[in-house]
Amino acid sequence: MPYSESLASRVRAALSRRRNIDEKKMFGCVCFLLNGNALGGVWNDRLIVRLGPEMGEAALHEPHVRPFDITGKPMRNWVAIDPEGIAEDDQLTDWIERALEFVKTLPKK
Repeated sequence: MPYSESLASRVRAALSRRRNIDEKKMFGCVCFLLNGNALGGVWNDRLIVRLGPEMGEAALHEPHVRPFDITGKPMRNWVAIDPEGIAEDDQLTDWIERALEFVKTLPKK
């Protein structure tokens, strides 16, 4: 299943006023990067975000959130949010802000 273009458009709009954001297609999804570090993307119809160890673990206890796993081994510090968890723009923005909060702490690539 290709990634959701409509969700990708919503993510692009949410990131449109941010500096140093790039977009790359990889692993069958579209990924968004801040200063060269992946912060999230769209895989199938889900939003994926990179949250770091503490926020990532805590997020797994929230509704509509699961580990991000496409190979049989979940990616550490990444979660996937089902469509129900990002149906509203404020929900989507909240997840993107969480990812930005973590990725801003990483050194630029």
